[in-house]
Amino acid sequence: MFTLKVDHEIELQLFQIQHAEQLYQLIEKNRGHLRQWLPWVDSITSPYQLMSIIPVWLTQFSENTGCNLGILFRGELVGSIGLHQIDWYNKMASIGYYLAKKAEGHGIITRSVQALLSYAFFELGLNRIEIRCGINNHKSRAIPERLGFQKEGIIRDGELLNGYYHDILLYSMLAREWNNRPLIKRNQ
Repeated sequence: MFTLKVDHEIELQLFQIQHAEQLYQLIEKNRGHLRQWLPWVDSITSPYQLMSIIPVWLTQFSENTGCNLGILFRGELVGSIGLHQIDWYNKMASIGYYLAKKAEGHGIITRSVQALLSYAFFELGLNRIEIRCGINNHKSRAIPERLGFQKEGIIRDGELLNGYYHDILLYSMLAREWNNRPLIKRNQ
């Protein structure tokens, strides 16, 4: 099983079928929190749905077109991060993430994105990574802004969320920028 060790507290682990119940419980316990920004949350009503989605994710991983990873913080599943829509011709992909409400404020997503960026650029040889965030999702926007991503623009009515379209901010990081970045220190 693919695992990416972030640091002494965080590990990113490829989702497997046996994670379906645990992932469902994470979504269920955070449904109100997650549905503000994730359009698919209300459609997940059973762990059995995840048992059919996880094999698709595993196929994407085996075909090198994406990876969906659980975020384990001190051994507990607290969120998910993924490298999506890998375009090998243009050497680009996007990163998406979400976190349980109770796990916020520990730098978990920032550190996880840093680790996934290093993997994407140094191990996979990608050149460009995008992050897209709802224009009013200030917590999510803080991640690419903190990590030095370039804000490229607004995708107007870029996503249908809870019956309404909302604008999406598009951020990008290039491999050469990541290689030359100043290190981000975590506030303790």
